[in-house]
Amino acid sequence: MPKTTTGRAPGPTTRRTMTAAARAAAKRAERGHRDADSAPATDEALGAGAEHPPAGRTVLIEAPKDGWQDPPEPSPEAFEEDDAPEERSTPGRRRLLTALLGVLLVAALVAAAVLGWKSWDARKTETARTEALAAAQKAAPVVLSYDYRHLDRDFTRARAHLTGDFQEEYSKTTKTVVGPTATKYHGVVKATIAAPAAGGTPAASVVSASPEKVVVLLFVNQVTESTQVSGSRVDLNRVRLTMTGTDEGWKVSAVDAL
Repeated sequence: MPKTTTGRAPGPTTRRTMTAAARAAAKRAERGHRDADSAPATDEALGAGAEHPPAGRTVLIEAPKDGWQDPPEPSPEAFEEDDAPEERSTPGRRRLLTALLGVLLVAALVAAAVLGWKSWDARKTETARTEALAAAQKAAPVVLSYDYRHLDRDFTRARAHLTGDFQEEYSKTTKTVVGPTATKYHGVVKATIAAPAAGGTPAASVVSASPEKVVVLLFVNQVTESTQVSGSRVDLNRVRLTMTGTDEGWKVSAVDAL
């Protein structure tokens, strides 16, 4: 009976065969790892990357089942709210412009009033200078003259050129001092405004003037005769008359001998 061999001891050939099989298994495992690394991304990965698609790639978005819907139209209130600031600012600017124009108008009216008043005051003052100077030249010889033979008449004529407190003061002085002295010594005083011998403008000038009051300076010659004086005595005086405007014209309100 022939001898049956149920197995054989591993020899060099069998060892090489096992080694090749192991190598092949290792290569298959390595290829499996590489295929896993290069496998397509999962749905979660695709969903996360869809929010930020890589640059340069076209992303296709499927239409919704119900179709695309137009965005809602803006309401009129939205436009009113947008226009509200402009509408509010426009009346404000108009009010500011109106106020500025009002201020300018008032300033112009005030300036015109001031200029008009100054012009009116200047005209009134110039008129006062002329009229008061003429009244002073007429009043001075009457107020500063008298004659013991008709004192009452002279004093009455003088008071007609006076006004205010000075009129009362003159009446008291002439009644208590000047009248009795003139009567006692037969006093006669005649006053004239000095003027050049060859004739010309009397020596009178305006010192200060306003529409209501004018001060006039006069050079007055007074010739005095009495029983106390031998012959005639001539006094050269400077007299300042304060003229005040009244309803009856310019009157003397003060006399000062300088």
